[in-house]
Amino acid sequence: MQMDEYRRRRRELMNMMGEHGVAVLAAAPEQVRNRDVLFPYRQDSDFQYLTGFPEPEAVMVLVPGREHGEYILFCRDRDPEREQWDGPRAGQDGAREHYGADDAFPIDDIDEILPGLLEGRDKVFCMVGVHQEFDQALFGWVNQIRARSRTGARAPGEYVSLEHLLHEMRLIKSAAELKRMREAAQISAAAHRRAMEVCRPDMHEYEIEAEFTYLYRRHNGEHAYPPIVGGGRNGCILHYIENSAPLRDGDLLLIDCGCELDCYASDITRTFPVNGRFTPEQRAVYDIVLEAQYAAIDAVRMGNHWNMPHEAALRVLTQGLVDLGLLQGAVDDLIEAEAYRPFYMHRTGHWLGMDVHDVGDYRVDGHWRELEPGMVLTVEPGLYIPDTIPDVDPRWHNIGIRIEDDVAVGRDGPDVLSTGAPKEPEEIEALMRS
Repeated sequence: MQMDEYRRRRRELMNMMGEHGVAVLAAAPEQVRNRDVLFPYRQDSDFQYLTGFPEPEAVMVLVPGREHGEYILFCRDRDPEREQWDGPRAGQDGAREHYGADDAFPIDDIDEILPGLLEGRDKVFCMVGVHQEFDQALFGWVNQIRARSRTGARAPGEYVSLEHLLHEMRLIKSAAELKRMREAAQISAAAHRRAMEVCRPDMHEYEIEAEFTYLYRRHNGEHAYPPIVGGGRNGCILHYIENSAPLRDGDLLLIDCGCELDCYASDITRTFPVNGRFTPEQRAVYDIVLEAQYAAIDAVRMGNHWNMPHEAALRVLTQGLVDLGLLQGAVDDLIEAEAYRPFYMHRTGHWLGMDVHDVGDYRVDGHWRELEPGMVLTVEPGLYIPDTIPDVDPRWHNIGIRIEDDVAVGRDGPDVLSTGAPKEPEEIEALMRS
């Protein structure tokens, strides 16, 4: 992402804050994996969105109208000894030169400098409740100013949720963001295609997972979330991540796996037969889910409300369950009674962006929000028939199918970002025969 993109975001946020506000946002802390080993670092999405700065132990401050620069970054000093062990740091010079900071200070000096940046401002825009330790530090800096009120110091009188403004900004993707999300989705689609090409009975789920990891890292990406690679009954477990079982001839394999590229996520699910051939029962259920997905994607249009894709999918899925003999009754009555829930227990999508379950309200003033160009959502209907559902003919047992794509709301209709991963059953079977 170009620095101009981050600069534009900061300017837009400061315009909404007003000239008497100040925004304070901390980088994500490092997390211990075990003993003295840390998890690979991933920046806080909100911090990344505004700064592009990839290091921990950093704090961003936006001070609209400040004479000596409105964007201030506190970050770690350069340290040749630590950099020998852990890699290079930007330091204050790098923060200004490479990350667009107007001013930069050592993070160790924040207690002395930050109260002066807060003083005289009416409102502090911040993320209270995300990092408790930083919350306490922020309250302490404000209290330092209050303690000097007899000398004329004026502390901010109000804390305002930064996420209210920032998450609405993040909900509408720019052209640069859509480009990066499309790239991430295309890498993911290639990995799903590769999984179909290599899958054979008696492989293990983790062997298929390895194909995704390989392709993601080849493109400098990583998993956007723990991958779901579930064969047979495991495909009926919505968030199955053990990925250790052998793949059996005659079973389906459900893979929910997406690449993250430069902190932008993709989220794709494909389901296909381990041996490359759908059974009649598998094909019957698959065709219903695919029809439901096409109906839902067609509803991803500007002016439609958020729930319309889900409603479109639900009608197709419920009718399909009736056609299979798994439900009896009128479709409208079954939907109202939620009779489909033993077979379809989740919604048809969610916002997608820097987080796989991205930020943004789904309702506004009590109503489903209207879809607008630049919004990106997943479309992921499914049907799950584990052998635990009573009174189901065993021929349907352990068929779990989900089909998921990433769809942007375009001015001319839905824009599917995740093309390239086969989902037509004939295309899947042809690919797996090759």
